Amino acid sequence: MNHQRGARSAAGGLIVKVGLFAFVFGALFLAFRFLGGVGEEGAGVLPDVPNLEERALEEIYYLPTSTTGQIVRHKYYALSYHERYELPEWVAYELTRSRLRRPFVKRTKDYRPDPSIATGSAQLEDFRGSGYDRGHLVPAADMAFSEEAMSETFYLSNMCPQARGFNQGIWRELEENTRYWARKFGHLYVVSGPVLTQPVKFWLGDNEVAVPSAFFKVLLDLTEPELKGIAWVIPNSTQAKPLDHFAVSINAVEKLTGLDFFPQLMEDSLEERLESTYDPALWPLSEKKYRLRVEKWNKVR
Repeated sequence: MNHQRGARSAAGGLIVKVGLFAFVFGALFLAFRFLGGVGEEGAGVLPDVPNLEERALEEIYYLPTSTTGQIVRHKYYALSYHERYELPEWVAYELTRSRLRRPFVKRTKDYRPDPSIATGSAQLEDFRGSGYDRGHLVPAADMAFSEEAMSETFYLSNMCPQARGFNQGIWRELEENTRYWARKFGHLYVVSGPVLTQPVKFWLGDNEVAVPSAFFKVLLDLTEPELKGIAWVIPNSTQAKPLDHFAVSINAVEKLTGLDFFPQLMEDSLEERLESTYDPALWPLSEKKYRLRVEKWNKVR
């Protein structure tokens, strides 16, 4: 009987230990899973990024230089506004796996002027009847982890007139691939903007909003072990060529725009290496999305 009691006690103790282990393991897994710690590629814990309104400009170390000095911090992204063109010359933010894995909120569509622009931003009337889309630079889907973040993307300071086939075609394809890369790599620094050093195509509305001839997007991945950067410059029109046809180095966009990207983010030697070279093979593109673009998205009227 004593042996039986001892066996039962040992078995009971083992069950308790196994149960506790399972509970702790399950709790840790759920924490990593829903807080963005474990991604599709098995990466480690990646903390979310702080809100920009809570940080001084000099603490937002990934911002490009501004040619206008009118830098606005919203809670989830920053921008440099160019009054002459009534456009942002760039928008900048961090895109993380943890935010993209959260449930998406409903698209708000609350287009409105930006009260943070000291000189006044573009108005909805400027775009009406123009035939151009109000194209996001910070995509709404990149900020779909909260209603507040989503709503911020509908400030007109985040909008540029984009040809419909561009906005709903190749620009959409690039945005969707960017979200894929953020999920894959865990964290990206993203800067997008119009090319304002080239002649504009048209001027819209009473506020004379410029229609840019091209747009750029710059991406930087500083997640170990494969640090890398790449950029794109794409004409503001419907495009049939693959995205990699428009890929360039970050340095090439700096020369084109007169901007300096990530001047405080890296050591000079690392900055030179990541900004002067790029390898499209490190940024795999979706063939399915390309086919969708040329066969369907480009044909939207």
